[in-house]
Amino acid sequence: MKEEFEKMAASGKILAVDVAPLVQMATEGFCMHRSWGFGRVTTVDVVLGKMTVDFAGRSGHAIDLAFAPKILTPISKEHIEARKSIDMDNLKQLAALHHYQVIKVIIDSYGILATSEKVQGVLVPDVIDKDDYKKWWETARREMKKDGHFKLPTKKSEPIEYQAQDIPLQDRLLNEFNGARGLKARLAVVAEVVKSARDIDDTAVIAENTLDKLNEEIGAHTRTKPGLALEALMVRDDFAKALGVEVAEGAPTDANVWDTEPQLAELVGSMPAACQRRALESFQSHDEEWAEMLIDIINQAPVRLINESALLLVADGKLDALKTELAKLINHHIAGADLLLWLAKDKSGDFTEILTPETFGAMLSAIERETSDEKRACKLRDFLLTDNGILETITKDADIGVVKDITRAIQMTTCFEGMDKRSLLGKIVKAFPDVQAFIMQGDKGKTEKAADTTLIVSWASLERRKEELEELVQKKIPANSKEIEIAREYGDLRENHEFKAAKEQQKVLLAQKADMENEVDRARGMNYADATMEAANVGTLVTVTNLETNEREEYALLGAWDGDPANNHLSYLTPMGQAIRGSTVGEDVEFQLSEKTCRLRVETIAPYVAEQATA
Repeated sequence: MKEEFEKMAASGKILAVDVAPLVQMATEGFCMHRSWGFGRVTTVDVVLGKMTVDFAGRSGHAIDLAFAPKILTPISKEHIEARKSIDMDNLKQLAALHHYQVIKVIIDSYGILATSEKVQGVLVPDVIDKDDYKKWWETARREMKKDGHFKLPTKKSEPIEYQAQDIPLQDRLLNEFNGARGLKARLAVVAEVVKSARDIDDTAVIAENTLDKLNEEIGAHTRTKPGLALEALMVRDDFAKALGVEVAEGAPTDANVWDTEPQLAELVGSMPAACQRRALESFQSHDEEWAEMLIDIINQAPVRLINESALLLVADGKLDALKTELAKLINHHIAGADLLLWLAKDKSGDFTEILTPETFGAMLSAIERETSDEKRACKLRDFLLTDNGILETITKDADIGVVKDITRAIQMTTCFEGMDKRSLLGKIVKAFPDVQAFIMQGDKGKTEKAADTTLIVSWASLERRKEELEELVQKKIPANSKEIEIAREYGDLRENHEFKAAKEQQKVLLAQKADMENEVDRARGMNYADATMEAANVGTLVTVTNLETNEREEYALLGAWDGDPANNHLSYLTPMGQAIRGSTVGEDVEFQLSEKTCRLRVETIAPYVAEQATA
């Protein structure tokens, strides 16, 4: 086959540099397409200058030999994808008996692309069932650690490496510990040591070469990064226990962290979720006023930390105190979205009695208020939409009047729109069918009102108004949200004038947004050139005589947003515009201007020239 390809290169049908990859594809029979993935070469025709490749979903795809090397990469029969194609039974057996050997095949096949994510993508579901993979991978990791050739990364996105030299597990872990930069990186290695403790030959050597350095770094971070230092203390203690050694006398303890008086919510919130309960228990054992402080931070904490705090408080008999604080926050509508989300999720627990219609009002307030943290607000909003039982819980003891109040609040709120709003209303109707008539009556009133309040506007003015709304939504409101966040960092919100000013400005901007959205929704664009001349309509030029002074004036009767009195451009919504609109030539009209009655006679009606419209 090589001779045929060399002849094609000599005659100029293919490039000389393409001979080798074409030979490999023809002899090995496999390739990878940069877009379609694995392919199996079925035929090679040097006479016609084509090869046929079977790809997934593209069987018998013909490719010119001159073009093939540009889009195909040859792979050997030992490549994992090739073995899946021709040797699946043996590959499955290998995966079942020798996990790490399958990983070695994938490393040989993909090189630096052989991450743990890649391993899963290659093996599931063809070689290993999805449900079995997690257990399989845990076994494979243990085998790789014991083997001595594999270097496992700490991140899923980093490649698994195979080293020719067999390095004992404890030597490899020590090298990784010494090579790690920073306390956080070293903690990841220490965590690996804890998992592999039973496979380490000499735990004393590991402890001797790591504990002192770990303690030194913990001490250095106690004041500057107390959250990381406390996490490291937990990892260190687990490490010492797993290795069966004692922590040296005088080594840093959690008391050193709490002595620095760190911000509790910030410290615990910065720690991994798995460490937060232990951190709170540590705080409980070092501060007599721990319960009061946990209750004090409950409204600033994320959902998981709120839950851990509540569990600790309830276990210590502080349920009533916590309920009292929650009721106060809810009644004043200052409860945060995360706190209310946690409360909603706990609807069948100790706090069910707090989930009242007032709580639902507080939820709407929180979603509207926390525009600066859209992620938190979205979680609460999404929960209200997707959870089937929350509205039923909130309204279970409410009378029909209160249910109507909740219905009205949903109809009026800006937190939900369109289908989302209808979905919530549907859940209420399911629990209280009598509310259906109330909702339909409200919808009918809205329809009639919308018909009466349609705004006639020019297309140009409509575009201007939409641009103003976009600037408000995309620039002014986000800028205000940033100002609120910056001002929040200044401290006590009760005495924080910058925060209060920014929040007041937020109210103004949100009111502007609501007004402009309402106007744009009501607006109906028109081309003034389409106006009819039978009567004075929007888009006409009307000459009138003042019946008191006999003076004539010419006015352009225009859309809602095109009024310009200095140039005699009248919005049809003005008193004079409403009086003239619909009148015919020779008709007398009158309107009130302040306390004076003005009388006019329509003399002529002519088309309004669009170019005269205000810019």
